[in-house]
Amino acid sequence: MTPDDRALVDRFLDMMAAEAGASRHTLAAYSNDLERAAEGVSGSLAGATPDELARLGTQWAELASSTVARRSAALRRFFGFLVDDGLRSDDPSAALPRPKFERPLPRILDEGEIARMFEAAEDRSASGEAAAVRNLALLELLYGSGLRASELVGLPRGSVRSGQPFLMVRGKGDKERLVPVSSRAEAAVAKWLEHVAGSSLWLFPSGKKHLSRVRLFQIVRAMAADAGISPERVSPHVLRHAFATHLLSGGADLRVLQSLLGHADIATTQIYTHVDSARLVELVNARHPLATRGR
Repeated sequence: MTPDDRALVDRFLDMMAAEAGASRHTLAAYSNDLERAAEGVSGSLAGATPDELARLGTQWAELASSTVARRSAALRRFFGFLVDDGLRSDDPSAALPRPKFERPLPRILDEGEIARMFEAAEDRSASGEAAAVRNLALLELLYGSGLRASELVGLPRGSVRSGQPFLMVRGKGDKERLVPVSSRAEAAVAKWLEHVAGSSLWLFPSGKKHLSRVRLFQIVRAMAADAGISPERVSPHVLRHAFATHLLSGGADLRVLQSLLGHADIATTQIYTHVDSARLVELVNARHPLATRGR
């Protein structure tokens, strides 16, 4: 990447951080994708022609479709920035490859499997052992609130308050949102707090910091095994998927679900509609005006 390109990419990343609230991980991904793209053009990336961008498709032929799509998206955003800031008069990004790929459906657990995980966790928690009490609180918040693993382990000690049905979390892009806290989760957390030092900064402390995402992953898999479920099928993110799919099949509005999950784009949320097809067919057959008309 030329020094001029590097300076423009840095300006672009500053804009993404300031105006789009992009996280450090997102900015690093944009930077890496633009550097890789710059390797495929003969001159300046910022001055690349449509023909040069079209040739990137051939150069990227061996890459996964998701990687090509991500790099193309980064370039489109970059060239849009150049045009908006008057640094380029034309936008050549229409020539970029647009791979067709199907987004994989999320792995989910059915409601019976979730019930088995809760039964096993509740049985262990009844012993009063601190780790078992903690694990039940983790499970209640993962499945009951749809939190990401990083959001859950980073919760402050006082984030779940008595009588408060929501808590504020800081998610991707440093954006805040409200998520629901069930009475079950509130009770589980209250019991767990009896084991947490009052001086702790974190709801789920571990040493001098909070529980790590890796440790949370291990805990969730162990709880799955306790319930007789293959651990390979379960992770914190699978429980988040279960939260979403079960809410949607229960009648939740897609826009509400988008807000609860913290998705910037509703297209991300729409992946969960695959589980809802049977309910929609039943709804049409039962509620549509034509369903009650005689032939």
